[in-house]
Amino acid sequence: MGKLLLTGVDGNLGNQAAEYLLDLVEKDQLIFCAYSEAALKKYADLGIETHVTNFNHKDGLAEAFSNADKVALISMPFVGEKRQNAHKNVVDAAKEAGVQQIIYTSLVNAADESNPSVEKIDHIFTEDYINEVGMDHIFLRNSQYAEAMVTNYFTFVKMGGVMQNNQADGKMAYISRKDCAKAVAHALATDKYHDAVLNINGPELMTITDFVNYGNEATGNNVSYQAISDEENYAIFDAMGVPRTTEGAFKKDSEAPFSSEGMVTFGEAIRLGKMDNFTDDFKQLTGEEAITVKYMFENADDFQVGERHSEDT
Repeated sequence: MGKLLLTGVDGNLGNQAAEYLLDLVEKDQLIFCAYSEAALKKYADLGIETHVTNFNHKDGLAEAFSNADKVALISMPFVGEKRQNAHKNVVDAAKEAGVQQIIYTSLVNAADESNPSVEKIDHIFTEDYINEVGMDHIFLRNSQYAEAMVTNYFTFVKMGGVMQNNQADGKMAYISRKDCAKAVAHALATDKYHDAVLNINGPELMTITDFVNYGNEATGNNVSYQAISDEENYAIFDAMGVPRTTEGAFKKDSEAPFSSEGMVTFGEAIRLGKMDNFTDDFKQLTGEEAITVKYMFENADDFQVGERHSEDT
C-alpha cells in the first residue's frame, strides 16, 4: 500500500490536518508537502517523508507524489486563473504518478451556477478537472470557517459594536477550521468513500444575527448587526486596507486576511440562500460532533482566523 500525502502543511488548515493525521496513521505511512522547508523540518525530524513543492510549477511534483496512493489537495489561497493552474498542476502530477485518489477542499454549493461567490469558480473548475481526468476523489465542500467571523466579531467590538455586512438573514452552518482539518485527515485515512461529495457543515444553521448573539452571550459584549449593501460592504473593507482581489497587497496581521471580492460575493451568496447546506456528513466521516459556535466564542483565543499564508510565485 502506498502512502497518504498531505499538501500545504505550512498553512493554517494543513498544519492542523497534519497534527490530526499523526494521531490517525503511523508516521511511515505519511508524506507531507509544503512551500517552506522550515515548516517541514519538524516532520522530517520525526522520520516522515517530506517534499518542498510549489504548485505554480509542475516540475518535480510527480516525483514528490510517486510514493503516494492518496493525495489531499488543500486549495490555494489565491483566487482566479493562477489558482486554477496550480490545482491543475497537482491533478496532472497525481495522475502521472499513479495516485489512486484525490481529496480536495472545496466549497459548499460549488456546482450551483447561480451561486455568486467568486471563490466557487475555482472550486468547481478543480472538481470538474478531477472528474475529467477520471480520478477517484473525495470533494470536501466546506462551509465558511467560523474563525473568520469570530475574528470579525471582535473587530466590530473595537469599531463601535455594530457588525455590518451584506449577509442579511441568509443562513450558514459555520464550521471551525479545526473541524475542516479533521475532515481532511479522516478522508485521507479512510477507504470507505469513492467518487464522493461530502458537505462539511457545522452543527447549526444560523444567521449572522444568531452568530453575533452567541458572541454576546459568551463575551458580555453588546454587538448588534446591521445589514448593508454589497457596495457598502466593499467600502468598509477598502477603509480597512483590504485588497479587492488576491493580487493585491495584504497587510501583515490583518484581521481580514482575504480579498474583499471573495468576502463580499460570499456574503451575497449567503444572503441569497446559496450557502445553507446542512448535513451530518462531518459526523459520518469523522465519528465526532462538530465544534459549536458557542464553544468557539467561549474559547475565542483558540479560534481566531490567524495570519495569511500564501506563496504566489
